[in-house]
Amino acid sequence: MTTKQNNQNLTVKPERINELAQRIELQVNSSVKQIDDINLETKLLSINARAEAARAGEAGRAFGVVASSIVELSESTSGIAKSLIDDVQPVTKELLEISKKLSTDVRGQRLTDLAMNNIELIDRNLYERTCDVRWWATDSSMVDACEDKQDRAKIDFVSKRMGIILNAYTVYFDLVLCDTEGRVLANGRPNLFASSGSNVSGKTWFEQAMKSANGDQYGMQSVHKCELTDNKRVLAYSCSVRSGGQVNGSIIGVLGILFDWDSLAQTIVKRTAIDSDEWDRTRVMILDENGQILADTQDRILDYFDFEGRDQLFGDKRGFIQTDVRGKKALVAHSYSPGYETYKSGWHSIIIQKNL
Repeated sequence: MTTKQNNQNLTVKPERINELAQRIELQVNSSVKQIDDINLETKLLSINARAEAARAGEAGRAFGVVASSIVELSESTSGIAKSLIDDVQPVTKELLEISKKLSTDVRGQRLTDLAMNNIELIDRNLYERTCDVRWWATDSSMVDACEDKQDRAKIDFVSKRMGIILNAYTVYFDLVLCDTEGRVLANGRPNLFASSGSNVSGKTWFEQAMKSANGDQYGMQSVHKCELTDNKRVLAYSCSVRSGGQVNGSIIGVLGILFDWDSLAQTIVKRTAIDSDEWDRTRVMILDENGQILADTQDRILDYFDFEGRDQLFGDKRGFIQTDVRGKKALVAHSYSPGYETYKSGWHSIIIQKNL
């Protein structure tokens, strides 16, 4: 095999340095032990030889001298072996410490980059949701239905229109059109969700749309179980429907879009580019500012999660720490929502990986 091929086959991971340092230490200790064992046997043989030389008298004197020299040589070898251990141990100890630090830094940076990638994907995707709701709220069928909500034909038409949109945008559970009192006039999937006639006046997404200054603004309600979608988890965005479809027209209704949150977020966290041999000790999550779990490879969504050093870690936009997570030493990597265009979720992406 050529030198080039050998170099290509090298495993260039910090963990490999740690492994090699440990192997060196073990091999040196093993070799020194073998030397000590041989020296012990040599000393025993020398003692026996000197005893036999003494018994032989004058004839065995020369043999006794050789036996004594062997003992001296054995003791000298033991000294060299001990010196070798004394010299090698500090070096291997430093190598192990360096490799451990290097391994933590490289692993932490890699996991931080993956956490950043996850939250960037989410921010970019959710930015599109804000564009969708503001665009669709100006659709003439939405405006007509809100301006003449007693006209059954217009209500039926807007329901069909929303159904067509849903067929093209499969990331939504449903679209709902409401009057200014919060009563649902129509939805896009009446065959699946019987939400028409429901009152949503107390929902955050509806209230925010009603308080908006113009049609360029939107409302948003974070991850929650939604009654309008049979308690499936959604992320709801909203926009005011305004008279004439004009951005500064008076509010005549509200369009709410109910986004299938799990299909996005759970897919992202579960497809994080973690090596297959690391998944059994790795957990990937998205948390809001209060520590509520919004996405989780362990499927504990809407629970709350905390760990030692969370405030310190979340104080920076990105980074990692070594800490205790529920009694286990672990590396926790973090990235704060960077935002995309005019949208920013304000959430935290974390990856927890237990130490080996």
